[in-house]
Amino acid sequence: MRRADRLFQILQILRRQRAPITAAALAEELETSKRTVYRDIADLLAQRVPIRGEAGTGYVLDRGFDMPPLMLTPDEIEVAVLGAQWVAHRGDVALQRAAKDLIAKIAAAVPERLRPFVFEPATGVPVGEDQAPDALDLAEVRASIRAGTKIALRYRDETGRESERVVWPVIVGYRDSTRLLAAWCELRQDFRHFRTDRVTGARFLDERYAEKPSALRARWRATMRARGELRERDGATSTRAR
Repeated sequence: MRRADRLFQILQILRRQRAPITAAALAEELETSKRTVYRDIADLLAQRVPIRGEAGTGYVLDRGFDMPPLMLTPDEIEVAVLGAQWVAHRGDVALQRAAKDLIAKIAAAVPERLRPFVFEPATGVPVGEDQAPDALDLAEVRASIRAGTKIALRYRDETGRESERVVWPVIVGYRDSTRLLAAWCELRQDFRHFRTDRVTGARFLDERYAEKPSALRARWRATMRARGELRERDGATSTRAR
C-alpha cells in the first residue's frame, strides 16, 4: 500500500471508531508494522490532523475534523449502492425515494471512471417477497423517534385480537417482508416489537416521554442483549420478533 493511501486509510479507520484504537489494531488492519503506524501518526500530527492519544493507549480523531466526503473507493461505492438498492426495494415510500436520490447523487459526485461502479455494480439485491403494507406513516414514526414523542397504536396480534397501546418509539427494523417498530409499551410496562402491517390505527401525540431518546434506546439495547434478542455487528442492529 502506498504511504498516501495508508495515511488516508488510517483516517478512515479513526473516523469509524467510537473508542480509542491501538497501534497494534491499526497495524493488523493495514497489514503493516506498529513502527510504521507510529511514523504515520506522527506524520498526520505534523500535518495538524487532530489525533489524540499515544502509543499503548490508543488513538482517536477529534470530532469536527472534515475530509472530502466522496473520496470513495470502488468497494465503498459498491457498499453504498448495494445498501441504497436494498432500501429502494424494502424501505417505506419516503426512504425508497431517498435511496434513489442517494444513488443519483453518488453518480453525480464520483469521477467518470468510477461511475460504472454505480450504474453497473457487481452486486445487487435479489428480488424477494413483496412487503406487507403498513398501516402507519413510517416517516412520521421516524420523526417521533427523533423528537421523543409518544404514539397511540391500535394493534392486532397474531391471533386477530385488537388492543390499544401508547408507546414510546425506539427504532424501526426492516426485515425481508415485514417491518417492526420497537417501543416501550405503557400497557405492558416493557419493551415490545410491533409488526407495522398489524397496526390498524395510529395517532402521533405531541406528548414527550420522560427520558431522552438516546437513553431510551440505550435501555432497549441493554434489555434486548439481556434477553439474547439483539445481534449487533459493525453498527448494525437486528432483533427477533416476539
